[in-house]
Amino acid sequence: MAASLRVGVLTISDTGFADPASDTSGPSLCRLLEAQPRYTVQTRACVPDDLKAIQKTITAWCDDLDLHLVLSTGGTGFGVRDCTPEAVLPLLERQTPGISHLIFAKSVEITPFAALSRAVSGIRGQTLVITFPGSPKAVKENFEAIAKILPHAIDLARGGTGKKVHEQMQGGPRPSGLTADSAKVSKRLRKSPYPLTPMDKAMATVMDRVTPLPSVEKPVNESLIGAVLDEDVVAVEAVPGYRASILDGYAVIGKFLLVHLAVNHNHTYTDGPGQYPVTAVSIATASEGSAVKLLPGQIARITTGGALPEGATAVVMVEDTQLIKSSEDGTHEEIVEILARVRNGEAIRETGSDIQVGQTVLRKGQVVSAVGGEIGVLASIGVQRVRVRQHPTVGFLSTGNEVVNHDNGMPLKMGQIRDSNRPTLIAATKAAGFDYVDLGIALDSPEDLEAAVRGGLEKCDILVTTGGVSMGEMDLLKPILEQKLGATIHFGRIMMKPGKPTTFATVPNPKGGQDKLMFGLPGNPVSASVTFHLFVLPALRKLAGHEKYMWPSIQAEVR
Repeated sequence: MAASLRVGVLTISDTGFADPASDTSGPSLCRLLEAQPRYTVQTRACVPDDLKAIQKTITAWCDDLDLHLVLSTGGTGFGVRDCTPEAVLPLLERQTPGISHLIFAKSVEITPFAALSRAVSGIRGQTLVITFPGSPKAVKENFEAIAKILPHAIDLARGGTGKKVHEQMQGGPRPSGLTADSAKVSKRLRKSPYPLTPMDKAMATVMDRVTPLPSVEKPVNESLIGAVLDEDVVAVEAVPGYRASILDGYAVIGKFLLVHLAVNHNHTYTDGPGQYPVTAVSIATASEGSAVKLLPGQIARITTGGALPEGATAVVMVEDTQLIKSSEDGTHEEIVEILARVRNGEAIRETGSDIQVGQTVLRKGQVVSAVGGEIGVLASIGVQRVRVRQHPTVGFLSTGNEVVNHDNGMPLKMGQIRDSNRPTLIAATKAAGFDYVDLGIALDSPEDLEAAVRGGLEKCDILVTTGGVSMGEMDLLKPILEQKLGATIHFGRIMMKPGKPTTFATVPNPKGGQDKLMFGLPGNPVSASVTFHLFVLPALRKLAGHEKYMWPSIQAEVR
């Protein structure tokens, strides 16, 4: 049997084919396979619930690619379009009812609804073909049911005796780290079981497992800062909502047409210089609408933002006027002399001149900044609530018996260090506009660390720990993740210094839904800060719905 088992993962779903982002079972199956060192996902595809499309793909993978294993997900139920068994059975040269029965028996122990699955399995050529249901939960349960026998089954399907596999199975499972509650220091691993992962592959591994959070509706206020819009925003009110003056002065009426032949333009001018009675006053205030109608030869005093009287076509600023006569008590202007002539439309903001009703003012994917511009626009157009991507929360947990809070006010004892990682990463998170939870410090004990990690995962979307990921006898995080929390560690070391022991894992969400993301960063402050900026911040940005979530890169020459 080959050292690496080549696998093809096929999602069968009309919905997934139409919208690849909706396919969750295929990626889930890939993650399960990638967590096992013996498997390599060589190819992956998504086809609709179409008999010919399914058969064409599986036939090519078995006959042309000669894969060791083909796993499909979806189309095994009672639905009208579910046709996976009908497509697969004619392709099989030998059925494997024992595998199908094992999957069924394990699944029905978990839920009686497993009885509604029509999954099949068998061999075509030298390729083992197994069909799974379409939900990520069922995929995980089905895969785990046959995980131990798969290598043996594949070996036999390819003409082997299974002797090697029997020997490996009798020798026990491959160690994935220290056994958290019973490992003896003399028995600890001397070499990491996790391969060094190149940076580009590590980054791609993280981003492939980050799915933007669902959208929520929020009121237009400061809580929107940093949020990503999940819809185009259209104005429901015009700005301004009425004809308004842009300065303090007098509203006047157009009188005659003056032709400027030199520039070949026609300009309508207002009543020219002269003395005019002040017949109305318009100040910037709320009202049901002005009943004032301005007639030729009349003017109205107006303030900045005031509504223009009906018939007014321009505003003359107060500096271009002179008071001729006021009331006896001095409270009203009766006659004012206009000293300048202005064009019609001058110093007027027409209705909707800034924003018209129905105009798109903000686009989906736009980030609401802390500058205030976006919130100001939303407030001005009559929009009360908008849909934005849910804002992720990141939790920070430091680990280590030697680590103490930086602000405890006590002198350090021999062997103690102040925790600088949490304050550093929290400050960087706040500067980036994300919410955080300070989870404190966990001791280097299996019980304390497990409880702290479980509690942190319940409170946040991403959990970041610092320390406990290297090869020391008290570095317990990785084995606890694998053995206690059922996590999948996608990489446990990266090909970079500082930051070599950086760990990325996904942990099943006990409440169902999307897996929780977890980063185990090194305890060294420089390593923690560098890897946080390289991995965690881009993951947070993608989780929050940012379209441009990766840091920009530039070409540089080192001399």
